[in-house]
Amino acid sequence: MKIARFCKDGNKYYGVFEGGVFKLINGNIFDSFEITDEEMSLNEVELLSPVDPPNILAIGLNYQRHAEETGHEFLEQPVLFLKATTSIIGSEDNIIIPEQAPDYVDYEAELAIVIGKKAKNIEAAEVDEYILGYTCANDVSARDCQLRIDQQWARGKSFDTFCPLGPWMETELEPDNLKISSILNGEIMQDSNTSDMIFNVRDIVSYCSKNMTLLPRTVILTGTPEGVGMAREFEVYLQPGDRIEVEIEGIGKLGNDVVAE
Repeated sequence: MKIARFCKDGNKYYGVFEGGVFKLINGNIFDSFEITDEEMSLNEVELLSPVDPPNILAIGLNYQRHAEETGHEFLEQPVLFLKATTSIIGSEDNIIIPEQAPDYVDYEAELAIVIGKKAKNIEAAEVDEYILGYTCANDVSARDCQLRIDQQWARGKSFDTFCPLGPWMETELEPDNLKISSILNGEIMQDSNTSDMIFNVRDIVSYCSKNMTLLPRTVILTGTPEGVGMAREFEVYLQPGDRIEVEIEGIGKLGNDVVAE
């Protein structure tokens, strides 16, 4: 089931996307809800991020070939970092290249997990009952801030608009063998599969829950595959006028245009 969050005439709604239309939802998707017969078409609404999270957690260096392309050894436990919630935008919102750090803004296609209920100290075998669904994410990163200037990741990962999510959340998905790609101006840049993850979805959620309480609506980004701009022979960074898309099998395509601040 594809659950979207969207806006029409200043009002926000949740709806199930099927047959080219949204069927509106009554109730709380994180508790109990019902799908109504009231419909809205895709072209009459503005898609929002599928969720408004209390926290964005993210995992670094979690694809084998991405670790190899960046010269890192495989790690014994996940690399966990945070992104500011103010970095969230939806599909078709603009990614803004910040005036503060305009030259080395990179793309990262990622599978994002949406937590459905409070989780603390859960084991991998229990994880499925705590996940509401999955969506596409782009972990946009200012590499100069992340790696050279600050030498830690908070600022470089958290500029406004640096966490596109969407277009909707898929609640019925097996996450361990999905095609994942990023497309820049029509050219495929990343082309991989979630089976290349070092730590799978269930390992990640269990690990995160043993370090902090996962509240409902928490978003967890699960890492990016090889093909990022900074690791290419001729480096590629996002520029005003670009269009970057993230596509994940079973979910759909997240698309954003790039503009200058």
